[in-house]
Amino acid sequence: MSQENVEIVRAALDALNREDIDAALKDAAPDFVFDFSRSVGTEGGVYKLGQMRTFWGQLAAEMWESSRFEAEEFIEAGDLVMTPVTNLLRGRDGIEVQARGAWVWTFRDGSVARITFYQTRQEALEAAGLRE
Repeated sequence: MSQENVEIVRAALDALNREDIDAALKDAAPDFVFDFSRSVGTEGGVYKLGQMRTFWGQLAAEMWESSRFEAEEFIEAGDLVMTPVTNLLRGRDGIEVQARGAWVWTFRDGSVARITFYQTRQEALEAAGLRE
């Protein structure tokens, strides 16, 4: 099952890079939660499935001209997939920035139940019960 989970994560990130939020969330559970509360410098918070379109739309429209997520690797741990991610951003004034973080994707019955954002790879590994 974990390889299937990795493929779901890959597809969701690809969809986000195409700005296709519907495709990105197609495997989300009805009670899906995106925990972005550890974010620094952007609108953090915890968002339910029904709030995701507004959240991503505001983030993209208000802050960035473009945004691209590049997963560095996919680390499987049971029902979890941890992805260290580099976010390549271009601001409205053309300034380019890179932001690094890590996402822990929690699966339940083949659906994404939760995505939790962490500032560092180490924090995400610890949250997933993993070590370097």
